[in-house]
Amino acid sequence: MTETSVKLRETPIRKLFISYLIPSVLGMLLMSVNIVVDGIFVGHGVGPDGLAGVNIAVPAFSIFLSISLWIGIGGATMYSIALGQDETRHARTIFSHAITLAVLLVAAITALCLWKLDEIAYLFGANEVILPYVQDYLTVLLAFGFVYVMENILSVFVRNDGNPTLSMASLIVTAVLNVVFNYVFIFIWGMGVKGAAAATVLSAAVGFLVLLTHFLKKNSTLRVISFRPQPKILIDILSIGFPSFVAEVSTAVVTIGFNIAFMNLLGETGVASYAIVNYIHAVMVLLFLGIGAALQPISSFHYGAGLFGRLQKSLKLSVRTALVAGLFAVCCGFVFAGPLVHMFDVQSKELFTLTVEGMGLFFLAYLFLGYNLVYAEYFQSVGQIKKSLLIIASQGLLLVPPFLWILPKWFGVIGIWLVYPVVQGVTALAVACMNRLQLPVPAVPNVAAGTTPDQ
Repeated sequence: MTETSVKLRETPIRKLFISYLIPSVLGMLLMSVNIVVDGIFVGHGVGPDGLAGVNIAVPAFSIFLSISLWIGIGGATMYSIALGQDETRHARTIFSHAITLAVLLVAAITALCLWKLDEIAYLFGANEVILPYVQDYLTVLLAFGFVYVMENILSVFVRNDGNPTLSMASLIVTAVLNVVFNYVFIFIWGMGVKGAAAATVLSAAVGFLVLLTHFLKKNSTLRVISFRPQPKILIDILSIGFPSFVAEVSTAVVTIGFNIAFMNLLGETGVASYAIVNYIHAVMVLLFLGIGAALQPISSFHYGAGLFGRLQKSLKLSVRTALVAGLFAVCCGFVFAGPLVHMFDVQSKELFTLTVEGMGLFFLAYLFLGYNLVYAEYFQSVGQIKKSLLIIASQGLLLVPPFLWILPKWFGVIGIWLVYPVVQGVTALAVACMNRLQLPVPAVPNVAAGTTPDQ
């Protein structure tokens, strides 16, 4: 039995959860710094059009993150289940498959996106004014996005291998360097939005190097080994990680939808306003994802080990934590909206007023978002993919487009800001009904024998 297995089996649940929660939440918050810092520096160094252009390009960032989480969460869930069943060799085989799959998939997507760069920019909602900024940001991000994907995938596996502190450390390094590189590239070298994109990928490369030190540990289970390709493992990685992919694709679709709605109603001012709110929103979402990230390795391992009492305790603790965090986030939206908007050097009174008012309405969604994300993460971590996928799809692809079409017609600009809170509230109601109707009863798979969850 590995050192990680002993720790997960014997440490009291509350202590174990906190040991994963603090590094996960801090790590996710630091990851969000990379996104917000780009916005702050672009807002000060380029202006509102540059800020709007970066926001138009953000869905491409979400696509890379979606690939990271699709393969990372899918593979790491299988990895932790295998560790729970003391299948160390199979766990390493899963990791090796995941890394190989990521390399091939990212290479194909990067080539396709660079080939159709302008078409993608217009698809994301760019117009002639903003297009040059979108092109600059996308060119750098797409060319070097592979590094960002590998850093995120390895971070998830390192956390599942019992080293959440190193995952956090890599994100600290990435966040600090991103600030430094943004300042140098934008204000000293005058690279504009290209500088913001370059800062993101270069800082991610250094963070990746930090994560590689995990392999120097003598007691590390994580290893890349030679393997014979097994399509079943690849299918299982993609199947279990699919809700994470849908979540990030939904984020991209939602961002595009909001950009188009604001562009149609208010033009570049509306898109710039939403860009500011969306940057702050990225911080809050990653706060809740950090809670889910803390739950995932714990629940996957205990599910694989058949320790269902500890599994349910960790779930309840995560839900309570998410609800408290949601209340905190809503208060931040109302109390600190003005100072938060000022960080982006907003000079226009119209833009400032629109953004402050919109932020308070938009942040009402956090009363429900954490609850939804924790249950989505839980169901995914124990292999109940259909339930996880239903929650994720409801938050974005299923509910946002119709509400984004209806509410602005009824309430104008206020209706656009209220779309996200309404969608999260409806999703939370559906999750509560689903849990009341049928409590999850896990059936432990034998990953080494090829039996996967949901079978």
